[in-house]
Amino acid sequence: EGNERVVRPRLADAQFFFDTDRKTPLHQRVPQLASIVYHNKLGTQLQRVARVQAIAAWLANALQADSALAERAAMLAKADLNTNMVGEFPELQGIMGSYYARADHEPDAVVQAIAEQYKIRLEQPVTAANMTAAILFLAERAETLIGIWGIGLAPTGERDPFGLRRAALGLISAFEQLTAGGFLPIQQNGPLTLEGLLQAAAQTFEPAALAPTTVAEVQAFVLERLRNQLITQLDRNAVEAVLAIAPPLHQILARVQAAATFAQGPDAASLAAANKRIGNLLKKSEAGLQPLNQALLTEPAEQALAKTITELQPLAQQHLDAGDYQGAMATLAQARAPVDAFFNDIMVMADDLAVRNNRLALLAQLHGLMNQVADISRLAA
Repeated sequence: EGNERVVRPRLADAQFFFDTDRKTPLHQRVPQLASIVYHNKLGTQLQRVARVQAIAAWLANALQADSALAERAAMLAKADLNTNMVGEFPELQGIMGSYYARADHEPDAVVQAIAEQYKIRLEQPVTAANMTAAILFLAERAETLIGIWGIGLAPTGERDPFGLRRAALGLISAFEQLTAGGFLPIQQNGPLTLEGLLQAAAQTFEPAALAPTTVAEVQAFVLERLRNQLITQLDRNAVEAVLAIAPPLHQILARVQAAATFAQGPDAASLAAANKRIGNLLKKSEAGLQPLNQALLTEPAEQALAKTITELQPLAQQHLDAGDYQGAMATLAQARAPVDAFFNDIMVMADDLAVRNNRLALLAQLHGLMNQVADISRLAA
């Protein structure tokens, strides 16, 4: 009975708040967000909503999704901040917004997006049914990262009051689930990229509001979060090898898995060492690289290497075009014997300048073949 005396009035309050809030449709509450300051350097919640809307529209266009639903979800996402219920129970942000949106007969996709906007990460593959929710999730985190970082409030040590680390991990999870759902094909560089999203977010702010290096710094920050996540699960050298060539975000995990598998093979150490050596040679003469002249390949070992490159390049490209990074790395392993023979038998820095430059051109082709999935020199012990 004592508990009932406490609980009943609270439930009565909740019923009163709900009934009172329902008298004003969610969309009519949006203008009131102009009275809530988001941050004194970034304006009000209404201004923030406008930015998130613009980012959501950009995302919908990039992913060929319904932009009207995406923009509607973004417009209504924060409208529950000025309801009685959220005023009394702030932890119900988003939850109450979704209830009120459903009661207002908003589309199911909009209701779901509002309900899921505060998730820490996306845990299920994105489908057509939950695409609007994924777009709002991405748009809000991109706006937060760019805005808060851009005004000089990057995390320091253990301090991260605006949850930028959590926002970065949320972005990463969204790219993973878009890939799992087939909206970011693993073998393609688009249609959505991390840099493109961050640039689109930056365009929604006043130019003078953000530091000029914001996009590059936030991109590096997100990739560092991914790096920290991956090195706890996979071979550290494989992670570093992939990140060294800066592939699209949604390809990184598959590339790291392929590089880690390759690193366990019998050919990895030799090819990684050779790749490192080639890189050092090319650095010294990068400005003077010439097109390969087949007529100057007179030694059997260099002829064999040129033949191997010609044969393996289209095979590796087929695997890359299919998103089969393990297949591409397995193709590369076939180059070990001719690569070893080349370095055993051939003096790259020959006295004859034309021969030297031609051998460097050959090695440049080999270097390109070797490093399409990852910088395998990073796999060398």
